[in-house]
Amino acid sequence: MSSLVEVSPAVSAALRAGAPVVALESTIISHGLPRPGNLGAAREFEAILAGQGVTAATIALVDGVPRIGLAPHELERIATDESVVKVSSRDIAIAIARKVTGGTTVAATSVLAARAGIRVFATGGLGGVHRGASETFDESADLTVLSRTPITVVSAGVKSILDIPATLERLETLSVAVVGYRTSRFPAFWLADSGYDLDWRVDSPQEIADIMAAREAFGEQSALLVANPLARADQLDPEVLSGALQAALAAAAESGVRGKAVSPFLLDHIQRVTGGASVESTTSRAPASCAMSASLRRSATAVVGFAIVSAYTILVAGRTVAWTWSRSVMSTKSVSIPNRDATFRKKL
Repeated sequence: MSSLVEVSPAVSAALRAGAPVVALESTIISHGLPRPGNLGAAREFEAILAGQGVTAATIALVDGVPRIGLAPHELERIATDESVVKVSSRDIAIAIARKVTGGTTVAATSVLAARAGIRVFATGGLGGVHRGASETFDESADLTVLSRTPITVVSAGVKSILDIPATLERLETLSVAVVGYRTSRFPAFWLADSGYDLDWRVDSPQEIADIMAAREAFGEQSALLVANPLARADQLDPEVLSGALQAALAAAAESGVRGKAVSPFLLDHIQRVTGGASVESTTSRAPASCAMSASLRRSATAVVGFAIVSAYTILVAGRTVAWTWSRSVMSTKSVSIPNRDATFRKKL
């Protein structure tokens, strides 16, 4: 690992002991969740992981130093300092040279986590191929980075605003393996089912651990994407989301929004059109979603499975982000979560 990267004592000790460690991105803190609630959510997320015996490795750059695992004051700085920038994989060296403090995207977090020897990374929705990419060539760096980064990413698919079939085609072209966790359909962030089939399905964390072990033994250098959907009972109403998305696309075209501004514009517009349903449908379940079975065996591969079980999905909704842990990957057995937000999933 590069001497430029600093690993916190807690993360370093966990890695040496072979204990479960889950990497977390920090742009959700710096550029996602609205202040001041972002700091409380970040602390809660790490605390719940710690309560289950998992070390959370939130990754960010602090004064130009890539840090794997943040001290409390560093986490607070990422959450509260408005000068914090967004750092993707291509920006890491520039940020180091200029001693910049920044939140790391999925791409940057994947690179730094893999450099530190962390094998599992939990996030909400990946970036992908944008609508109209045949003209704009707008594609997230997440895809190409995952094609050359050996890490397992647990995610609720890709953001619903993207061109999902094109994204799946690119993942295939880039040799990024995709498996569905207890599903044969690719999820679409707020929706459990995007309408597109997956070639591979797994039904237990142990199966994922076995695949990870085989990939490592075979020398695979690309990522494994574990598509972990929301439970259908917890997803947004598909018709409401479809209508909101169409309205957002029309508004973006009318306003001349292009390039990097498109995604935050669409996400914010969808939140407003749905009256907050895209946020509220995911915010109230975090405490309930942290319950998990701790009975998973602590064998060499099961430790990895334990980390995967702990990699609850963080659902991102642009500038007005909702943070949740999906109830899908909670244990090797199904767990029922009380439904506290049903009113927000009804048709508006």
